[in-house]
Amino acid sequence: MPTILDLEASGFGRGSYPIEIGFVQGQGLPFCSLIQPAPDWDHWDPQAQALHGISRELLQRHGRPREWVAQELNSRLSGQTVYSDSWAYDYSWLARLYDSVGMQPGFKLDDLRRLLSEDEALRFGDVKQQVRAEVQLRRHRASADAKLLQLTLMRVKQPA
Repeated sequence: MPTILDLEASGFGRGSYPIEIGFVQGQGLPFCSLIQPAPDWDHWDPQAQALHGISRELLQRHGRPREWVAQELNSRLSGQTVYSDSWAYDYSWLARLYDSVGMQPGFKLDDLRRLLSEDEALRFGDVKQQVRAEVQLRRHRASADAKLLQLTLMRVKQPA
């Protein structure tokens, strides 16, 4: 199985930034970290907070420095192609993280849809809802979402 990555953010659109990153490696090993915002990252969408449940205060208390997060990602994901189901958003948030610390990702981020046939892509959403109900994931958080996506990919790839 490929490594699946997910990000939670301060909101959507212009000015939003990553606040949590999580991934699950092919062997099932998870990683998750809150990200301390840069001083000039001030966009905050209460609707996004309602979805992921991460407050600014939680980020300030438990977020890790952006440099540490970027270095840790590069160390753990070096040379890999990592997949995301929200590639356009996740790519821009990753770029914002790495730009803020003057680094480049040591891995490639690609669209999860590249791993799916046309039929698999059509079934993916329904299968994801089934898997979500079975594993009873209640939190909308980065590593939990990455695990859900990985389990869904495994299920959708199984022969009928």
